Amino acid sequence: MPLAFDSISHGTVAFGFFNIDSDMLLLDQYFFFATEFCKNISKMAERKKEGPLNTYLQAYQIPYPEDIGDLMGAIHGIHYKGFIGEVYIRFPFPKRPEEFKQKPDGLKNRAIVEDIITKYAGPIQIPIPVDEERQEVEIGAYRFSWDSFQKLIKYVWRGGYPRWKDEVRPDYVLDMKEKIEQNRCGLFEGIVFEE
Repeated sequence: MPLAFDSISHGTVAFGFFNIDSDMLLLDQYFFFATEFCKNISKMAERKKEGPLNTYLQAYQIPYPEDIGDLMGAIHGIHYKGFIGEVYIRFPFPKRPEEFKQKPDGLKNRAIVEDIITKYAGPIQIPIPVDEERQEVEIGAYRFSWDSFQKLIKYVWRGGYPRWKDEVRPDYVLDMKEKIEQNRCGLFEGIVFEE
């Protein structure tokens, strides 16, 4: 489930996994795969020199709320509208509450989810510039303090809410953590990964 996070540019924004069978994340009206998000974080952590840092994330921007859909309606099986509705038709919310866990193999459904989202938006490249002087990070139009950006990273590490199934994390998440732990300075200073 997406949770509320503080941004500098847009106030409180929703960020997170929205379906346990997919590795796709949403950030307000942006949608992108956790695999790509983690690869970008790993690139940031591997960087050794100072100066401007820009990476780019392939995302999809759905401009109209009605095309995004109704997450709570889809979860409850009563309103399958827009992109999120179509994803939930294909991958319904589990009937048993104990099965509500983010699946670490969601990457295997990427092609299916990409086929669905391309009905609503084409892929775009959004920049993720890091401003060391101001201690800010942008994801496209959204600007975050370093502390808030670290919270996004830790959300993905945990598997969001409801956490990773059986506490098993995908390799791309483990790799991200390893890269960050090798470079805990600047953007990653003070970040703590709880188990």
